[in-house]
Amino acid sequence: MDYRWRWIGLAAVLVAEAMNMLDSTIVQVAAPAMHNELGGSASQVQWYTAAYTLPFALLLITGGRLGDIAGRRRIFQLGVAVFAAASAVCAVAHAPWLLIAARAVQGAAAALVIPQTFGLVKAMFQGAELSKALGSIGPVMGLAAVCGPVAGGLLTQGLSWHAVFLINLPLSAAVLAVSPLITEDRAPQRPKLDLPGTALAAVGSGLVVYPLIETDRDGWLVPPWLVVVAGLAVLALFAVQQRRGSLIESSLFAGRGFPAALVTSTLFFAVLTGLMLVLVLHMQLSQGMDARTAGLAMVPWSVGMGVASWAAGAYFVPRYGHRVLFVGAGVMVTGVLLLGLPQPVSLVALAIGGCGAGLFTTPFFTLALRDISPQEAGSAAGLLNAVQQLGSTLGVGLLGSVFLGTGFPAVQWVAVGALVATAGSARLMRLRVFAVPSTVKACER
Repeated sequence: MDYRWRWIGLAAVLVAEAMNMLDSTIVQVAAPAMHNELGGSASQVQWYTAAYTLPFALLLITGGRLGDIAGRRRIFQLGVAVFAAASAVCAVAHAPWLLIAARAVQGAAAALVIPQTFGLVKAMFQGAELSKALGSIGPVMGLAAVCGPVAGGLLTQGLSWHAVFLINLPLSAAVLAVSPLITEDRAPQRPKLDLPGTALAAVGSGLVVYPLIETDRDGWLVPPWLVVVAGLAVLALFAVQQRRGSLIESSLFAGRGFPAALVTSTLFFAVLTGLMLVLVLHMQLSQGMDARTAGLAMVPWSVGMGVASWAAGAYFVPRYGHRVLFVGAGVMVTGVLLLGLPQPVSLVALAIGGCGAGLFTTPFFTLALRDISPQEAGSAAGLLNAVQQLGSTLGVGLLGSVFLGTGFPAVQWVAVGALVATAGSARLMRLRVFAVPSTVKACER
């Protein structure tokens, strides 16, 4: 394929990746406006986000396996088409249940799209071109993270919340139009689908998440905590089943490093995603901001996270190694504690919190996957991404319920406690310093 056409195909892959990021952050800003128009219980504001992230998390690995079996470009195209159709239903939804159902379909479609991107890029590029192509993913995701809250506020305030979903339609159409330029790719040996494992993971996660969000419901037939316990039991059964299942490479759990990375990812992204939702709700419901102002107020967080991620990868991690991760957690705790203060201190606190998140994420993912063998790479990356999304869902449920039931100060202390636990679990990862050869000894001190 001609050099120019390959890069156009890459652009289509990147736009599809960016749509996933945009759809998460845009909806968080628009959620209060959705609730005002559609009505329903307060907990449904949380479901507008959780209904997307939960199926996304649970189907990521299965989506990757489908690409291995049927062809990554084919599954990528199917996922984008379903995502566009679900976005259209979201835009015309007239009731909370319909919007939540369509959001769940969006999340499932995203789980078909995102696992294919790395394989498709590798199929289109080799050598130095591959490094450049992979290097373009980070900046695009950072730009999407910055634009999401702003676009959500501007579209909701300037037009309506319906527009935050309609924007996906022209983007999806452009991706599908260009997608024939993407090189088809599939695994040389077709893996098997593990439908029982997927079902166990879905049931267990659903039983855990549902009571965390539906805290204001009366008339439970059994105590909510018992439902959570049942969910944890199903997830334990899933872990046992995976000894013979095919969703996850069992060798990943031979030591404590990768399991500790999964716990760390769950805790960190629970705080990150749950806190972002609560901040938007706090700004609009407690401080009286409109959607546009709330979206713009989140820009310091996004910019801080993007700049710190870049600085960590380019300068801090090669020089200081895994210590950057713990510095990031500490900086983020500082930002969270300052968030309750009046403006403009709170805007500075948002920038500090975003910088902490950026300093944490860059070394975390590199270190979590550093010692993974080639045959474990696909399963490890898929599982780590799935746990990230599951943590996001848990954070939306837990921190959202704490905010609606108790208020923002309680959210701050829960988030700080979770970040301290995050740092503790990260120490169990047996992280080995990674650095350029000339700085290895300096990093190990």
